[in-house]
Amino acid sequence: MLFVKYFLSMIGFGLLIGAASILIYDLYQIFKPRGTKKQPPLSLAEPLPAPEHFDERRPFVLRWRLASQIAAVGLFPLLMGMSITVIPAGHAGVRVSQFWGTLPGTLYPGVHWIAPLAERVELFNTRDHVFTTSLIEDPKKGAETLRVQTKEGLSVGLAVTVRFRLDPGKLPYIYSNLPQPIEEELVPPMVASVFRQTAPNYSLQELFAGRREEIMRFVGGQIAHKLASDGVVVKEVMLRDIQLPAEYAKGMEGLLLKEQEDQRLSVEMDVKEKMVKVAGLEADAAKTREVKEAEAKAEVTVIEAKAQADAMQHTLPLKQKQIEQSRLEAEARKESTVMNAEAMAQAKVIDSKAELEKRKLMTLGESDRIRGVAAADSERLKMESEVYKQNPLLIQKIIAEKLSDKVQIMMVPNDGKFFFANDVLKGTATVAAAAANQ
Repeated sequence: MLFVKYFLSMIGFGLLIGAASILIYDLYQIFKPRGTKKQPPLSLAEPLPAPEHFDERRPFVLRWRLASQIAAVGLFPLLMGMSITVIPAGHAGVRVSQFWGTLPGTLYPGVHWIAPLAERVELFNTRDHVFTTSLIEDPKKGAETLRVQTKEGLSVGLAVTVRFRLDPGKLPYIYSNLPQPIEEELVPPMVASVFRQTAPNYSLQELFAGRREEIMRFVGGQIAHKLASDGVVVKEVMLRDIQLPAEYAKGMEGLLLKEQEDQRLSVEMDVKEKMVKVAGLEADAAKTREVKEAEAKAEVTVIEAKAQADAMQHTLPLKQKQIEQSRLEAEARKESTVMNAEAMAQAKVIDSKAELEKRKLMTLGESDRIRGVAAADSERLKMESEVYKQNPLLIQKIIAEKLSDKVQIMMVPNDGKFFFANDVLKGTATVAAAAANQ
């Protein structure tokens, strides 16, 4: 919007300047002198020449209508630009009328419209302000010094910092009734006045250390209360440092050292007293602990004795039952041993009988086997004899098979002459036939 404002203002001023330029140019053309004829110099005796030696002026008219139209057109953007007001961030504005003075209401950051030429806007910085005093006057920094008198009449320098801001809602009242700028004309005297009124009620020691926080709370409340009615919001009042008188500072330093020594001795005495109390308490605790332990051991012993007695009452019947059970188990083992011996004897008798019966059966079986084998052999021999009768050559084959493999065998016909085997074979066949006939 600032660009629009400046753009409209430039257009308006440009048109007004153009209208004025037209009028100036026309006036220049009207009053511009024309060319004249050269005349000889006149003497005092000669009469003045007639005015016909001047050329007649050309008729020329001012262009009032055109200039007024351009000016009227230029006034519109100029007034539009003048009616736009932009309040920057961190600021607030108050409208001041040429007819009615300060108007109610605050203009906050943003774009606002005002009546051009009849109203203007006064800007105020609504950010936090800081008022600071120093212990030593420094013209370069512009910090003021603040000195107050205590209850003893001693002059003390205070380094104070006050953080405040203007209340935007009360800016019309501030502009109309308070000196400007308020952060320079009103706040410093008010802060100094409150500190100078409060300091005489307290001693230097109280102001320096004893009641410093209390004093600061009271002073901060007073400053905030007095400035609040004037539209100033006090956020914080800080007492940074205090400048004591030189002689008092030396005496205070010695006094503080003595107080510190006294406090140290008091602390040491308290520590020793506490150590004595702690030792006594530890002794009492150890005694109580030993008594408690003895009582606990006695109670444990009694409980153990009672437990043993109770256990014996239940243990004796149990032991008797165990003895009876052991006796019964011994008798059972004895009877079991006797029965086992008898069973073993009977088993041995039975085993011997079974062995004898087994041997008898084996003997019978062997005799039956021998008989069967003999019968089978006899039957086999009968069958072989029949076979041999029918096939006498089988005897020779069997003999040949049973001879050693080192003996060479040669087969010859039965009717072969001069061969010793023929007689043998014939004799064997005769013996076999005789045996078969028998």
